[in-house]
Amino acid sequence: MIFSPATLHKQLQRFPRPRGYWVAYSGGMDSHVLLHALAALRDTLGASVGAVHVNHGLQAHAADWQEHCAAVCRELDVEFAALSVDARAASGESPEAAARKARYTALADWLPGQHCLLTAHHQDDQAETLLVQLLRGSGVQGLAAMPAQSVLGQGMHLRPLLDCPRSGLVSYADAQGLNWIEDPSNRDTGFTRNFLRHRVMPELQRRWPGSSASLARSAAHQAEAATLLDELAAVDLATLSVPDAALSRPGLDALSAQRQRNVLRFWIRQRTGGCPSSAVLARIQQDALHSRPDAEPCVRWGDFELRRYRDRLYVLHQMAVPLPGQELEWSLQAPLSIPQAGGELSVIPQTGQGIRESVLDGNGVRVGWRRGGERCVPAGRGQHHSLKKLFQEQGIPPWQRARIPLIYIGGQLAAVAGLWVCEPFQAGPGEPGLLIQWRHTVQTAEKRPD
Repeated sequence: MIFSPATLHKQLQRFPRPRGYWVAYSGGMDSHVLLHALAALRDTLGASVGAVHVNHGLQAHAADWQEHCAAVCRELDVEFAALSVDARAASGESPEAAARKARYTALADWLPGQHCLLTAHHQDDQAETLLVQLLRGSGVQGLAAMPAQSVLGQGMHLRPLLDCPRSGLVSYADAQGLNWIEDPSNRDTGFTRNFLRHRVMPELQRRWPGSSASLARSAAHQAEAATLLDELAAVDLATLSVPDAALSRPGLDALSAQRQRNVLRFWIRQRTGGCPSSAVLARIQQDALHSRPDAEPCVRWGDFELRRYRDRLYVLHQMAVPLPGQELEWSLQAPLSIPQAGGELSVIPQTGQGIRESVLDGNGVRVGWRRGGERCVPAGRGQHHSLKKLFQEQGIPPWQRARIPLIYIGGQLAAVAGLWVCEPFQAGPGEPGLLIQWRHTVQTAEKRPD
């Protein structure tokens, strides 16, 4: 394919028109070609054009590269934005993965709403991505490689060059006399992608000249298959979903093992933004589906965990459980955030409801958590009940019970936040009262932008 502004315009017409286009501009040849061609189209796009540069701070010349990018944008008369990130890899983390995560997190936070980010990933990049995923033993979702369109923050991420070979971009850059940055780390074959690019792909091209196009086409087939599997999973999920963003275990048991794994991948990806490994899925099937009925299995991976309670499966963020002996003072004058318990306490004045205001005279309020053996006479029930029994009656999962604050006044249990007020602390008819509310700020996992 011969690359030109016209071919870029044709590709962009496949996508919804945004308010603005921003090229992720590293200063390298690929992104420079994309920016140059986009700038040539500015009068026909009906949207603003700009470039955003991410300074990873990993190279000695990073500041010079940023200035080069700014100068090119001045020459092209396009808006320029620069972001700085800490892209240092943690212990055991891939440097490539750390840089990519830092870059896209910053871009997602920065991208204006209804704007789109354009990246210069081309056909050869797509072929390399497929090979990387094959070597990782990835499934259909991974082998679909890079999508042409995806959500990013409040906008969209587009890859309009996936059908264009790198040779077409080189020809355009040479014809236009473009001047770009050569990052020396791109020659380091210690990185997986560089090894494939400089050692493996040239051999494949010599033996099979159309190998990049063929591999990219295979990725497109995998993307189509992944879409069909997601459609099947969505059908299954509609019958398996139960309240509290949970999944029905009996419903899963009625499916084949293959459909179980498919819908679990889909559901977990919706909840977390990522997919667990095959080994984790196998543990979920074994522990969460096939363990004895009275068991309370927990499967952990990364920052998440899957739990089962009363034939329901839940995906949760892993959180530290407050120590039973911990106590906090609370003035009731403002909401009390308790990150270690994943929520926030607040007070709403009510008449005839909540804790009677008069019992607070001269008494401080302390917030604690279960140690075991706590009992309460819930207002209107007339007799003591253990908190364990009350939680069971309410159907509250065990992992939540340890994080629900207990309100103590004068050393006595006065209320279980958001659930019960204990006699004699209950406000009577016509009496001023304070309703204690407990709002979960972290409970089930929620998908985060890529």
